[in-house]
Formats: sequence, structure tokens, C-alpha cells
Amino acid sequence: MGRVNRGTIVAVCVSPVRGVQKRPVAEIELVADHGARADAHAGDWHRQVSLLPDEAAERMREKGVIISAGDFGENILTRGIDLLAVPVGGRFRAGGALLEVTQIGKVCHDPCAIYAQAGECIMPTQGIFCRVVRGGIVRPGDGIEVEDGAEAVSE
Repeated sequence: MGRVNRGTIVAVCVSPVRGVQKRPVAEIELVADHGARADAHAGDWHRQVSLLPDEAAERMREKGVIISAGDFGENILTRGIDLLAVPVGGRFRAGGALLEVTQIGKVCHDPCAIYAQAGECIMPTQGIFCRVVRGGIVRPGDGIEVEDGAEAVSE
């Protein structure tokens, strides 16, 4: 297959409390070196914003798991872009913001509600984390693309 460098933002989500599912909102304001305004994971650290491909969530839905945007704790749900093909240090333009990949996947120390329901969670293997390089507003329907110089190649 060819490059999958562009996609669409399906949903944007926040939660004022850590450790719970996020809720979809009409837009998020990403603040440089901070994260999503009104989100408990924002702050001075490397996992300011989380992204998850909707294709991975769709595979869970096909298994009969009832899930909605934000259920895996993601801030930005995408479609059509291979998030995992962009290396740490690679950058995305998402809506009006610029994001830099800081971590691919994560360790879940406590199984989430989705894990209890489905026996697996996709955020540890399919989610990515970014810091906000340049702030901006991000909404469902906005484009997301790999910034020039970072390669995203699907297998």
C-alpha cells in the first residue's frame, strides 16, 4: 500500500478527571506546551494529548463491544491516517494545532472498563501521545496530516 499521511478527525474529547472515560465535545483548544484546555491530562509532561485511530475502535465494535468516542481516554479520534507509522519526534498538523509524537502505546496498570467488557484495550497498542508544539482549535471534521519530513507508510 502507499503512504497514509492524511486523515480526518472524527471526534475530540476531554475529561476534567483522570482515570475516567472522556466525553466528546464540539471542539478542543490545544494550548502549546500544555495540552487540551479543560482536560485532566494536560500539563507540563510528554503525554499532553492522546490520539487513537477509529479503525481500531471499529474492530472492537465488530466484536460486539459497545463503545463511543472518548471511551479509551483519547483526546482525538482519527480516521484514515496511520498514526503508528509516525515515529517519536514526528509531527502532525491537526486542525489549527501542531503536535509532536512523544510516545507510542502505553502500559495500562489498571484494567479499564472496556478491558473488563471486551478482554482487551486498544490504547496500549494503538494509541499515541503527543505534546502540543503550536496551539489551536481542533474540531471533528478537521483534517490531520503528517508534517513534511515525517514519514507515515502503511504496511
